Amino acid sequence: MSVETAYAKINLALHVRRRRDDGYHELETLFAFVDGGDMLSARRAQEDSLTTNGEFAATLNNPFDNIVMQALGTLPRAEGLAVTLEKNLPVAAGLGGGSADAGAIFRIVREMRGLPDDWQERAARLGADVPACVESRTCIGRGTGTDLQPMESDLAGCPVLLVNPRVPMATGPVFAAWSGEDDGPLPQGTAREITMHGTNGLEAPAIALCPEISDVLERLRAADATVARMSGSGATCFALFDSIENRDMASARLHEYRPRWWQMKGLLR
Repeated sequence: MSVETAYAKINLALHVRRRRDDGYHELETLFAFVDGGDMLSARRAQEDSLTTNGEFAATLNNPFDNIVMQALGTLPRAEGLAVTLEKNLPVAAGLGGGSADAGAIFRIVREMRGLPDDWQERAARLGADVPACVESRTCIGRGTGTDLQPMESDLAGCPVLLVNPRVPMATGPVFAAWSGEDDGPLPQGTAREITMHGTNGLEAPAIALCPEISDVLERLRAADATVARMSGSGATCFALFDSIENRDMASARLHEYRPRWWQMKGLLR
C-alpha cells in the first residue's frame, strides 16, 4: 500500500502576459503548495480502479473521466493499481485539485517502479499545472505554466488559510474575460518578495463572474494577514500570516461570519 497527499496548489502571484493563437495564455506564476489536500492510497491490482470518498467525492461522478484514471493510463506499468481518493479539496476552485491528484499518482508510480524519462511531457498533456504538482515544491512556471524553474522558498512553513465561498469557477470563462492587458513579468527576488509585489491578473474577471470572491478577499485583508490574494482562476483565496495564532483567529472570525464557507488551515511547504 502506498499513500500520498495531493497537496493543494496556490498561485502566490499570477501574471497573464498574452493570448496565444492556440487559445491558451502565456503566463508567469509563482507556484506554492500547502501541506494538506486530498489523500490517495494505492495497492497493486489486476487492473486500474478508482474509489472516491470525502466531502467533495460527489462532484466526481464519472471515475473514468477523472484525471486520476487519466494519469494511470498515461504511465506504463505491468500491473494495475486500485486507488482510493479522499476528495477533501473543492473542485474548480483554483487549487489545482485534479492536477494535485494526478501529481500524487505520478509520485506513487515513481515509488513503486519509477517513471519514464519523458514523464514531464506526459504530465503536461494532462494539464498545465500537473508538472508542478508532481514535485509539489515552490517554483516559477512560465509559458502555459509547464516551463518550470525550481527555487528555494523563504516562505516555507508560513501559516496559510484557504477560503472558498463554495462557488465552482470554471477556468475557461475566467481567462475569456481577461482584459487582454499584459500584467508584465513577475517581480524579481525571493518567493516572499515576488508574493508581496506580485498580483493575480485573473482576480478582476473572476470577481466579475463571482462577486463573493471580493467579500472573501475583503475579510481576509481585514484579518491582519501579510498578504491575501485569489489563487489561480478562483474562487479560492489565500491569506498568509506571521503566526499560527493569527491565522487561527482569522479562521474563527470567518467561520462566525460565513459558517458555510469552506476553509483549510495549513503551512506552506
